[in-house]
Amino acid sequence: MNGDEKKANLKQIVIYLLVTFILTYGMEIFVIMPMVGSTDVNTAYMAQSLISSVMFFPATGALVTILITRDRLLGNLRLSLNLKGNLKYYGLVWPGFVLLIFLGTALYFVIFPDNFDSEMGYVQVLLKAQAESAGIPAESVGAEQAKSLMVSQIAMGIVMSPLLNLLTCLGEEWGWRGYLLPRLQKQFKVVPALLIGGLIWGLWHAPLTVMGHNYGVGYPGYPVTGIVAMCVFCTVMGIILSYVTIKTKSCLPAVVGHGVLNGLASSGVYFTSLEKPYNVFLGPSSVGLIGGAGFIALAAVLLYRLWKEENQ
Repeated sequence: MNGDEKKANLKQIVIYLLVTFILTYGMEIFVIMPMVGSTDVNTAYMAQSLISSVMFFPATGALVTILITRDRLLGNLRLSLNLKGNLKYYGLVWPGFVLLIFLGTALYFVIFPDNFDSEMGYVQVLLKAQAESAGIPAESVGAEQAKSLMVSQIAMGIVMSPLLNLLTCLGEEWGWRGYLLPRLQKQFKVVPALLIGGLIWGLWHAPLTVMGHNYGVGYPGYPVTGIVAMCVFCTVMGIILSYVTIKTKSCLPAVVGHGVLNGLASSGVYFTSLEKPYNVFLGPSSVGLIGGAGFIALAAVLLYRLWKEENQ
């Protein structure tokens, strides 16, 4: 790529990031943040719906940038399934991600067995609150109901999470992996491209992290440590999702993997003890270092493979 092409490519990256971040931060800071913590049920539901809608902004940013720069991307949207010869990459994200999530959760509870609650007291509290709001005696809810509910929900999540999260995850992945990734690859070598992309993705989540969406609030170093942790997590996941995108020349495997993460990554939290709280930065959720250990190891291997391929 010559100097003029590189300059035009950088312009596309800058415009894309400005549009995406302005839309996202504007919505989250000025609209969603005032709603967070509201005791009004309708307001709380509205805030959650708006958080989901924000996932469409990366794709919106890509479309706006295409219009502004008159980009000819429309010939290569990276939205084809490209299944031939690529089933292993789809298998990596589903069921591969499911296995890594469960292994990370199990590893966390092996290291911190006191954080595990076989009676699922955390879920019982939630169910009792729901029962009381519906006029049902809280005493009618026990461990058996909690276990039955979680088994069915986790089973449903394994099967349905990629489908249920398809549209919202497409809104993110077509922006980050479909549009931004190939432009970062033109501007930088593969390792810095993926690391920069992960950092950008993590910072994009910053307002939500401040609101406690990922790690809660009140932890040591809040909110800076939470933002840093989210940047680490997004870099790790960004490497894996970028890898399957690069290999298949499609962002759809990344959409599937992202859907699995959104549906199951925090499932381990429901097995934690109320008396001995878990460490949000370690696990059992995949956003913790131990809960996400499998993803960290996989990302390191895949990044090395991409570096090696580039330098052969």
